[in-house]
Amino acid sequence: MDRNDSRASEHLMDWLRDAHAMEEQAETMLGSMLSRIESYPELRQRIQRHIEETREQQRLVRQCIERRGGDTSLLKDLTGKAMATFQGFAGVFAADEVVKATMFSFAFENLEIAAYSQLKVAADAVGDAETAAVCQRILEEERAMAQWIEHNSAALVRSFLARADDPDAQAKR
Repeated sequence: MDRNDSRASEHLMDWLRDAHAMEEQAETMLGSMLSRIESYPELRQRIQRHIEETREQQRLVRQCIERRGGDTSLLKDLTGKAMATFQGFAGVFAADEVVKATMFSFAFENLEIAAYSQLKVAADAVGDAETAAVCQRILEEERAMAQWIEHNSAALVRSFLARADDPDAQAKR
């Protein structure tokens, strides 16, 4: 391995650690959202499914890191969880919490799509086919979640607005 390959491998490892922290953040954020969803069963079910995917993604990324001879970054993982906790706490005070949480989730899914797209390129560049395959698998799951949110957002907003006009309905969550 020449000097450039070594640098590329170091960057890949850093980005894998970032991805692991991002998945930790996603799990915390989604778990917080799930714990407060009361009136939107389809959203609740899809969030639960994506939490399971996210946990598997964490495991797969951790395996890639370990296979490459590294370990996860506790500091990055804790920072990601803290950011997600704050985001979840901030949503409690919003009258339109479910709409804002879904909007933030859509943005976060697209951040993950960008990250795994770049990780796959980096893994291919250093000849790590196994990591590239993992990144492709995760990329497909993140795209599916982003597409689900995009496809269902209009119905969610309409449902929220209808509930907001009904004094007996819980719209916020």
